[in-house]
Amino acid sequence: QVQLVESGGGLVQPGGSLRLSCAAAGTGFSLYAMGWYRQAPGKQRELVASISSGGSITNYADSVKGRFVIFRDNVKNTVFLQMNSLKPEDTDVYYCNRYELGRAFKWGQGTQVTVSS
Repeated sequence: QVQLVESGGGLVQPGGSLRLSCAAAGTGFSLYAMGWYRQAPGKQRELVASISSGGSITNYADSVKGRFVIFRDNVKNTVFLQMNSLKPEDTDVYYCNRYELGRAFKWGQGTQVTVSS
């Protein structure tokens, strides 16, 4: 089983940038398509971005297209989310997991992103 640890969140002003990291401990990380998700209390989890196992195919939610970039380093078992031009509505707890949630790994603790002036 793969264990996930998200980091890199914080408080940033509108228009600012953050880079989130998701370190995966365990074997097989490079075999799986991965996704970054976000969820606020009382709201449904939203898929923000996804990346294929090899990293060549990426997809984004319309709300973040052109502002966020997902990429991965399969040697370091890490998937990243570069977040630019942040908006207050991007405020959420961000998680990573498999793109196929039907076979999700155990969820990590997430990392809080707060966009506020």
